[in-house]
Amino acid sequence: MNLNDPIFTDEAKARAYFEAIRWPNGPFCPHCGEAEKVYRLEGKSTRPGLFHCNGCSGQFTVTTGGVMESSKIPLTKWALGFRLYAASKKGFSAHQLHRMLGITYKSAWFMAHRIREAMAPLESAAPLGGAGKVIEADETELSPSKKSKPRARSQNKGFVSLVERGGHVRSVVIDGANTAEIKAAILRHVHPESTLHTDGAPAYRYSGLPHPFGYMAKHEAVDHNKTYVRKGETGIVHTNTAEGYFSIFKRGLVGTYQHIGEQHLPRYLAEFDFRQNNRARLGVNDEARTERAIKGAEGKRLTYRQPHAA
Repeated sequence: MNLNDPIFTDEAKARAYFEAIRWPNGPFCPHCGEAEKVYRLEGKSTRPGLFHCNGCSGQFTVTTGGVMESSKIPLTKWALGFRLYAASKKGFSAHQLHRMLGITYKSAWFMAHRIREAMAPLESAAPLGGAGKVIEADETELSPSKKSKPRARSQNKGFVSLVERGGHVRSVVIDGANTAEIKAAILRHVHPESTLHTDGAPAYRYSGLPHPFGYMAKHEAVDHNKTYVRKGETGIVHTNTAEGYFSIFKRGLVGTYQHIGEQHLPRYLAEFDFRQNNRARLGVNDEARTERAIKGAEGKRLTYRQPHAA
């Protein structure tokens, strides 16, 4: 990362950077969608980057209608914040962000959550997998009772990760190894024509339905009491990809975040999922990953009260 890049030091360059990412084909009004009758306001008394829409008579900037809206933090610091979180494989603490950006810890903490919100997938995101694709499903609990596991405020809180082998991951918060919640997550986020690979946990076992989850095309499990990899009808059966993802996530929690509040867990998962889904092995470098995170900020809002009330 080049800290001498003008987008980290020059507010005008940073603004142009954000505008180019959000509006690659020219600005449009976030209030009414108008693209033709918008123009930039000029003048010494005009706020930099302010646009006017003749369609609805509204005004906006590049931060309007996104996670940065109403923020008093300079865009240069936002640009650096997004880059740091996009480039840090095991996370980046709000305390470190506070020191590097020269802003208060309170502002850094809120900025970090808004960046994670930008990284979160849309509710309308398509399910993972499909015909010929293997999805590994595995769950883990976050328990403060064992030193080898990351600490949370609830012994029962955990998450299930659905990993498309060689592709993307999507993680969903659950209460412990709750069978109903695990199955609901798979039904919601996995394409029905996928091949599902799991361990031998009771949550994944056949339950009298036509298929293991009422619809899955194929499902094979590996008994970790006997082996971690076996040859099956659908190829090599294992959940090693999901286990590898857990390892990165837990190292990040233990080494970077120390502890998390369970109400914030979905955003931390979104952060780690995002970096995994935009990793170098898929041809995405730090710069491109940052731009994708910034693009994801559009249409999302997060007020200061929401993380506390979540």
